[in-house]
Amino acid sequence: MKTRRKIAFIGAGSFGFTRALVRDILTFEALADSEIVLMDIDAERLTYIERAVRQIIERGKYPAKLTTTADRRAALDGADGVLITILAGGVDVWRHDIDIPKKYGVDINVGDTRGPAGIFRYLRTAPVMLDIARDIEKYAPDAVVLNYTNPMAMLCRTLQAETKLAITGLCHSVQGTAHMLAGWIGADLDTEVTYTCAGINHQAFYLDFKVNGQDAYPLIHKAITERPEVYKEEIVRNEMYLNLDYYVTESSGHNSEYNAWFRKRPDLLERYCTDGTGWNPGLFAFIRDEYLTREGTWRKEMDDELNKNTFDLNRGHEYAAYIFNACFGDNEPFCFNGNVRNFGLIENLPKGCCVEVPVFASREGLRAVSVGSLPAQLALLVNHSALCEELAVDGFLSGDRRKIYHAILFDPLTAAVCSMKEAKDMTDEMFDANKEWLTF
Repeated sequence: MKTRRKIAFIGAGSFGFTRALVRDILTFEALADSEIVLMDIDAERLTYIERAVRQIIERGKYPAKLTTTADRRAALDGADGVLITILAGGVDVWRHDIDIPKKYGVDINVGDTRGPAGIFRYLRTAPVMLDIARDIEKYAPDAVVLNYTNPMAMLCRTLQAETKLAITGLCHSVQGTAHMLAGWIGADLDTEVTYTCAGINHQAFYLDFKVNGQDAYPLIHKAITERPEVYKEEIVRNEMYLNLDYYVTESSGHNSEYNAWFRKRPDLLERYCTDGTGWNPGLFAFIRDEYLTREGTWRKEMDDELNKNTFDLNRGHEYAAYIFNACFGDNEPFCFNGNVRNFGLIENLPKGCCVEVPVFASREGLRAVSVGSLPAQLALLVNHSALCEELAVDGFLSGDRRKIYHAILFDPLTAAVCSMKEAKDMTDEMFDANKEWLTF
């Protein structure tokens, strides 16, 4: 009888992320002896993460087994859990997602979720993800599959429509923002805070946020309106809260891209997007420039980290380890926010689109929770993004470039700054720049 659990990381070369996820998994007694399989096509990065994980196993004195491979099928064979953290193409590829729209006035900060940049990242990534999913169906059909790859909603929507896998997508923005809000009001997230959060990835909202069972929104409102340092920490999100009455999950840099209110004029960019003090300022191409800067420094940074060997072995707040523990560890049920298709989960969002709602993990698998309807003003905002995502997914699955153009044409920020012809020219130019990576 099989006792050791096998957990496969596909795209394990994401050093910081993979290291933290492995750390969390091994802190659960029922998973401490797991076989951790690290798979990546980049041999150099795989070597670094292998060293990091071996340090964790040795320092924690875990009975875990560590395997590394470039063979995806070998990694997946018999896996109980699969984590997908891939990136299709380096910065030399995806920088065009940001640079081309800028020529047409579409000023992008991150560009990995939706809009023209997110859609083309999706078009490059979806074929690879489907190949991975087909291998999982063949070699680990009963595995619990957790996706961390962006664009989260469109990829999860595709895999959940095209496969029968038990798969959901995870984003740390829900628990990360909850931690931030709790800190603003002096509450303990683990012992005092409860919340209901729903919407779509990066546009989910806390429909309630309570401390010891009492509505904490008045405390959040006071912190935002009376403490300038709190307001400046997340200007875009705080403005959205003050005008929409509910707090959104993802950072100001991201959210400034998803609507027409903050990035369509230079004065708005200066007022809302470049005056903050948070970790993710709203500067144009912030993440692109971060990646370009690290092109020549990442090896030294990893060597320094590994030589220090001081990585905190205490469990973090990422969902993955808790989900695996609930499904095939000690079976302690766990509730998290996951990305799943909308069949009766949010009544006033499109049927079948990918939504982010509470999900329960247990030995019986993953079960999403219905939250009813979003407040009307949130539904207006979120429907727009969800429908654009649905159109982009349909365009990919049908091989219809016209649908991709329409998904970009109706993107809120694109529509705020581009004429129809400009949006079409931009889309055509992006298709040409990505032609070696696309399947249609």
